[in-house]
Amino acid sequence: MSQLSSQQLKVFVPARDYALSQRFYRALGFVQEDEVGNVTCFRHGAQCAFLLQDFYVRELAENLMLHLWVDDADGWWQHVHDIGLDEQFGVTFSAPEDRPWGARDFTLHDPSGVLWRIGQPL
Repeated sequence: MSQLSSQQLKVFVPARDYALSQRFYRALGFVQEDEVGNVTCFRHGAQCAFLLQDFYVRELAENLMLHLWVDDADGWWQHVHDIGLDEQFGVTFSAPEDRPWGARDFTLHDPSGVLWRIGQPL
């Protein structure tokens, strides 16, 4: 069997309110790239990207969790706090904590209920 290679994996993230979710992810710091039909590619840096989809099923959104590995979880948390993401978009986020599995992270729910865990190694 030949060696198989891969280049990138992108998850489809559901959006209850597509325009609101687009604004949320831009405010969070993601760059909005291509938009084709009801799908928008968002990117942060060279390695992190996902596809926001104008599609919503509550059971899917509220059971989807994404893990964003960063260099400075406290810096990300400070950004979320400073721009008032909770007030602007009606979302919730937790304070950063050191976890027993060797990470420091915090959680953030997007406007559709998707859970993000943003963390760094300890």
